[in-house]
Amino acid sequence: MVLERVGKPLALRERPDPEPGPGEARVRVRACAVCRTDLHVVDGELDSVPVPLIPGHQIVGVVDRVGPGTGRIAPGERVGIPWLAWTCGTCRFCGSGRENLCDQARFTGYTQDGGYAEMVVVDARFALPIPQRLPGGDADIAPLLCAGLIGHRALRAAGEARRLGLWGFGAAAHLVIQIAIAEGREVYAFTRPGDLRAQEFARQLGAVWAGGSDETPPVLLDSSILFAPVGALVPAALASVDKGGIVVAAGIHMSQVPAFDYRLLWGERTIRSVANLTRDDGLETLALATRIPITTHGVSYPLAEANRALADLRSGRFDGSAVLLTS
Repeated sequence: MVLERVGKPLALRERPDPEPGPGEARVRVRACAVCRTDLHVVDGELDSVPVPLIPGHQIVGVVDRVGPGTGRIAPGERVGIPWLAWTCGTCRFCGSGRENLCDQARFTGYTQDGGYAEMVVVDARFALPIPQRLPGGDADIAPLLCAGLIGHRALRAAGEARRLGLWGFGAAAHLVIQIAIAEGREVYAFTRPGDLRAQEFARQLGAVWAGGSDETPPVLLDSSILFAPVGALVPAALASVDKGGIVVAAGIHMSQVPAFDYRLLWGERTIRSVANLTRDDGLETLALATRIPITTHGVSYPLAEANRALADLRSGRFDGSAVLLTS
């Protein structure tokens, strides 16, 4: 499914099978979860989207061919392909364990073709081995490759918060809440005003409180994570946390943040963002999922119905994650 023009529906196209080069592997895609970042790509909300482009960056598949010098992976291995596709390995960020900030980084389904296809070629170093002990099938595991990874990184950025707010209860939040509760935290879920279905879903997953983003939680929180790409929620999230609290912006895109009174920030409150992810984030999250049962609540679509999946995500027609299947 190809994005041929930004802002237009994807087009179903036949292409020659891609061939892996040195250090690359070709992966037969089994499942690719649909991410809100895919909407940002399709809508042209990210800088310099190259077209034509195959979106998708939460991929589970099986290696079927490798180029020379791939090293550790071989045909027949099941792997996960995340957002981070390549880094230079030599800059100051890569050299200090912060490859997610590499200025030369490439991204799956954004700066290079992704997983809305039957095959994808990837840098073998960035293909994450799927642990054999990881429960669930391909469609269950695919959402972990971004919603899970970014959610886990955002949760760590939120510190040791006992009372945690989640703003926007979609693909990432419904995974993070399961990890947070397993760690003994209290979770307070914020949805679109009036979205009673999402609020009930949050309570079913263990939230001690769920309400609209226009509501005030019953207690001050220790930290809040913003998954909704709505800049106007930043002041609201700051108002929800106690002194010393942390507000984490977990999205790659956000609408403009409005001006707000300094008193919301005062008291050593912190605003920070989460940018991309590292391979270590991926390995840690997949290992964590073998110890903590995480249910991804996926809704499956055939690959050819990617446009319907994106439209359903945009309008909030499902809880959890959407997943494209190639067969």
